[in-house]
Amino acid sequence: MAILSLRLAASAGFAAPPYPRNRSGGFAFSSSSCRAVAAAAGPGLPITVAGDPPTVVSAPGRRIVAIGDVHGDLYQTRAALKMAGVLSVESDGHVWTGGRTVLVQVGDILDRGEDEIAILSLLSSLNVQAKSHGGAVFQVNGNHETMNVEGDFRYVDPGGFDECIRFLEYLDECDGNWDDAFLNWVNVAERRKKEYGASPNGDWRPWNFVKKQKGIAARTSLFKRGGLLACELARHPVVLKINDWIFCHGGLLPHHAEYGIERMNKEVSMWMKCSGEDSDDETDIPFIATRGYDSVVWSRLYSQDPAERTRRSLMLSSVVAEQTLKTVGAKGMVVGHTPQTHGVNCKCDGKVWCVDVGMSYGVLYSRPEVLEIVNDRPRVLKKQRDSYDEMEVLDYL
Repeated sequence: MAILSLRLAASAGFAAPPYPRNRSGGFAFSSSSCRAVAAAAGPGLPITVAGDPPTVVSAPGRRIVAIGDVHGDLYQTRAALKMAGVLSVESDGHVWTGGRTVLVQVGDILDRGEDEIAILSLLSSLNVQAKSHGGAVFQVNGNHETMNVEGDFRYVDPGGFDECIRFLEYLDECDGNWDDAFLNWVNVAERRKKEYGASPNGDWRPWNFVKKQKGIAARTSLFKRGGLLACELARHPVVLKINDWIFCHGGLLPHHAEYGIERMNKEVSMWMKCSGEDSDDETDIPFIATRGYDSVVWSRLYSQDPAERTRRSLMLSSVVAEQTLKTVGAKGMVVGHTPQTHGVNCKCDGKVWCVDVGMSYGVLYSRPEVLEIVNDRPRVLKKQRDSYDEMEVLDYL
């Protein structure tokens, strides 16, 4: 897969740098080599951000790393961050090791897993640390973020409701100090989970109606429009441009670009922050960004499996991608949303990179992979395995 990705990148005009190889001739990447790339760039110019929420970011000389959908799986999220070289592998704490790297998570942190708030906390904590080293962490909202703000909890893992209860209890213990509670939650979440699981009320039986009601009430209070976590999500865009690259969850289309990226980001942010008590929620939803098969967070035009599409459809998506990128003045686009069963890859003649590998235990539980962009040259970072032993093969039969 690594060789195929490089061939596709080369055919799209991306010049591939000389990658390290293992003894069998395969490509090998390590967090230390990743940190070396970031450090080699030198001090350089500072990162500048335009828009609220962030819409256009200038990050001169920075290494960019993109991570796909993580769906509440803290363990896999950590694994991906360590692979990207931005999270310490030597410490039990959550220490930023990416230097001047810019990290982008392209949405769908919520649903299907039980450590959603912990992941949000981790990324926010890493962003604080990254800024002091000349780096940054950005998050892009996906369809599952907007669904939860709408009150659509269909895909919430029972453990996700439990985490909301535990987090509100911890927030009370912090005397309502949001910054302290939110940034530190990732450091106490696992211990709290163990303590909560040992308590008489720490289960999710079908007949435990009181427990269910408490969990739904806790999640609703946090994620409803104007709620504490809804306001936290409102700080993130649905479309982000960093240097010459566009990052979004589903895909940016020509009519989105014509409507205006900054306009969409502001409208979604305002919708999340406002309580909606004095307005009609349905008419207040930014449809072009959050609703419909061709909205920014739901579109799969670029990320569908080529085997499931006609040749004409593939050609059309490539033309649309080229037109969109030309309109916004970008060279490439990075999207999530659709699990890629063969790992991170590029489509649309190398114009669009798909980084959702379904790593969460609630999706495919696949091995984490991330996309690295250095000097506009993308490459896939993943663990290299020369072979599988017999027992590993039997596990998948």
